[in-house]
Amino acid sequence: MIVSMQDKGEALLSKCSKGFKSLVRRKQVDSVHVRREGHQLARKLTALDLTAIGVGTTIGAGVYVLVGTVAREHTGPALTVSFLIAGLAAALSAFCYAELASRCPSAGSAYHYAYICIGESVAWLIGWSLILEYTIGGAAIARGISPNIALFLGGEGNLPAFLVRHTIPQLGVVVDPCAAILVLIVTFLLCAGIKESSLVQTIVTTVNVCAMLFIIVAGGYLACKTGWVGYELHGRFFPFGLNGMLAGSAIVFFSYIGFDAVTGAAEETKRPLRDLPLGIGMTLTLCCILYMLVSVVIVGLVPYYALNPDTPISSAFSANGMQWAAYIVTAGAVTALCASLMGSLLPQPRLLMAMARDGLLPAFFSDISTRTQVPVKSTVTTGMLAAVLAFFMDVSELSGMVSVGTLLAFTVVAISILILRYAPPEEVPLPSSLQQFIDSVRKQLDDDSQSMERKEFNDADIVEQRPSQSEYGEASIQCPLIEKQFCEGNQDKQNPRRRRNIAIWNIALFCIGVLVLTSAASVEYLPSLVHFSLGAVGAAILLCSLVVLACLNQDEARHSFGHTGGFLCPFVPFLPAACILINSYLLMSLGVGTWIRVSIWLIMGALVYISYGWRHSSLTNAVYVPMAYLDHIYRASSSHQV
Repeated sequence: MIVSMQDKGEALLSKCSKGFKSLVRRKQVDSVHVRREGHQLARKLTALDLTAIGVGTTIGAGVYVLVGTVAREHTGPALTVSFLIAGLAAALSAFCYAELASRCPSAGSAYHYAYICIGESVAWLIGWSLILEYTIGGAAIARGISPNIALFLGGEGNLPAFLVRHTIPQLGVVVDPCAAILVLIVTFLLCAGIKESSLVQTIVTTVNVCAMLFIIVAGGYLACKTGWVGYELHGRFFPFGLNGMLAGSAIVFFSYIGFDAVTGAAEETKRPLRDLPLGIGMTLTLCCILYMLVSVVIVGLVPYYALNPDTPISSAFSANGMQWAAYIVTAGAVTALCASLMGSLLPQPRLLMAMARDGLLPAFFSDISTRTQVPVKSTVTTGMLAAVLAFFMDVSELSGMVSVGTLLAFTVVAISILILRYAPPEEVPLPSSLQQFIDSVRKQLDDDSQSMERKEFNDADIVEQRPSQSEYGEASIQCPLIEKQFCEGNQDKQNPRRRRNIAIWNIALFCIGVLVLTSAASVEYLPSLVHFSLGAVGAAILLCSLVVLACLNQDEARHSFGHTGGFLCPFVPFLPAACILINSYLLMSLGVGTWIRVSIWLIMGALVYISYGWRHSSLTNAVYVPMAYLDHIYRASSSHQV
């Protein structure tokens, strides 16, 4: 009886251990060794195409409204400084994305990086969150286009009858046919081919940028004529103080979200090692410059307290006798929304395709058209879902959930950089069909290693036992040199393992410290003593773990991880650590209601993963082997096939 219970306990423990290991299993970086069934995506995008996608996705119509609200309530004339600080904060994530995109240039973006560096369960949650972000984001953008089109045409009455919003009396639902039609048009363009859709994206983004340049040039000319009245506030460049300016930075930070769409097209880039970092860097730089110049002009044309919170730019021009400029501003807003819509719908089919390739979603989503070389089935599914949402639902209340997906992705990408530098994966998964070659290579390499050790040991014995006679006949002494070399060799083998374990634990402790500190800073209903105590504990854990990471040497295996020769994130571990801290604080500040809705979505995702993804994962029967064995195994399998 006791033996039987022990056997059952051991079996249960074995199952639990196997289940936990399956949650943290990591896949291989896509390389020449990875054989994919079906056709590949077309590699046609250049750095200029990626920049157009990134700028179009990032610069939405929100900036045309955001400058008025933030300047009136938070920053005053210091709005430009807020945009600069937010741009620098976004650049932290951009640096992390640039390295991972050049090392692992495959579809899936943050989902793909998390799967390689952290594990399957975290990758699934990131992918599930990004699905929500792209779907709701696309529907929300589409719902915002029709009012701007109506404004451009002089009122909703000038729209064709089939595009006007209607209310269903029985349900009280406001349907928006214009939004649904625009989503379907964009879906058709995306199905036509990546080069065709990127060309349209470039044209629309160019019109939007030209509208912003008009605002900058014409507004600067008017401000010079009127004497920059918005800045004639003695001693009031920071009317709301430093805290107001920082609060404004936290708000306008979300206007930089979108550059990660560049990495969604990584697999369709001609020269990913060069073009992906360039596309990300050029996107963020151009957006930051445009935002800052627009804010300089607008808060200079009109005093910040006189800005219209709904139409700040149009009102600023009208106040200076240029009512006709409202048409150009509205045209810029419409094109900005159209470009953002395309940018939101572009990455999701690639994400679904990547998740289906890994077995976490049905294979239906991984099919690639032989004619257009794009995932047409995933694109049509995404477009239809977004069109239905845009037609029936006002998803503006759910817009906070879009920010959660993006900030979670930013945080996980920064953590992946720390793992890549200090504890990169030592083993890679191979299909079980290669088991015989794996066993053969492992046995051969182990035998070679043992024979080499025996030879070195025998040589050491000979040296130590050989008498060393001096010319005066003195007694011999044993040579300690070989023993010293063996000790140093054993230390070299043990020290990397010890350093790696220390790094893993300190990365985990740093994340815990960030979670405690940001929770203490953002939760308002706790007593001040509890706030201070939690903050102090979190800060202490954070700083201690960061100091340890800074003192550790980075793992040498990082040089051979993935594709080499691309961009490298600077100032590791401090830059990724700052990125994790900023994004975690913004996540904690989004509000309880947003987190309740996101939690429901994540629970649904966990159920889908348990019921389907965990069982159908391509890594279910994978065999993990050391990276040093990889080339030998593939050579053995290739020679066998020949």
